Amino acid sequence: MKDAFLKYLSFEKRLSSHTITSYSNDLDQFLLFYKSYSFSDDLIKVDKRAVRSWVVELSLQNLSPRSINRKLATLKSFFKYLIKRSLIESNPTSGINSLKTNQEIPQFIKEKDMMFLFDNLELNQDFKGTRDFLILELLYGTGIRISELINLRSSYINFTKKEVKVLGKRNKERIIPLHDNAIIQIKKFIKIKNDLSLETSELICTEKGKKTYPMLISRVVKKHLSSLINSKKYNPHLLRHTFATHILNKGGDLNSIKDLLGHKSLAATQIYTHNSIEKLKETYKKSHPRA
Repeated sequence: MKDAFLKYLSFEKRLSSHTITSYSNDLDQFLLFYKSYSFSDDLIKVDKRAVRSWVVELSLQNLSPRSINRKLATLKSFFKYLIKRSLIESNPTSGINSLKTNQEIPQFIKEKDMMFLFDNLELNQDFKGTRDFLILELLYGTGIRISELINLRSSYINFTKKEVKVLGKRNKERIIPLHDNAIIQIKKFIKIKNDLSLETSELICTEKGKKTYPMLISRVVKKHLSSLINSKKYNPHLLRHTFATHILNKGGDLNSIKDLLGHKSLAATQIYTHNSIEKLKETYKKSHPRA
């Protein structure tokens, strides 16, 4: 059942391999719990009591409400799939609500710090140095997700129109503008790849011409951002948050930012307004005579 469900997510829902791995791990974790809870591994017999007990067990492990809700969402999707395939008659997760979470305001890097980073990056002009600079340029300059960067193909770039086609979640296509510096770096890196006879459909690749991977991207980002900010989160998503916040602070339209980020709804984008409000408060304190 689990394997069929994962294939369904991959081929029909078109979820990324990273997401499918998370689903698989969540189901394995629940099955392990269920075996100890009911002495059975028959998921068709799961009831509401078992699901609630699992949520309690996860809470006792000090998992964050956000993590528990994600695991619960996996379980809900799995049992909805079983109902769709007529393998069960009722969903044991129905009526079990998600835990309340505190909405985190996305962290971002100040504009002056980002400008300092790009102005002072001392990287070799070889394959590795040029690639690493391009990784930072694209993540901050376009706000794309790490998976979108990894799967970005050279053929998706329109140099004449200065734009790039990006395939987001569920292969939803969107177009993002490219600024002049990004265009220059892309051309420079493609030339280096050609000189080394690295024939890859993906734009970003390893020194051996293989498709890159999340850990490599994360290492590049952490290496260069650690000199700018003191944080536990040096992940590529930080540059996505920074991209959105800087555009909003410059007067960017929220709907336009939603489209650039590839968000399904405006609700996901509105969290960035919290950062913008902090900027407004700062301006108010500096400028208003009564502040």
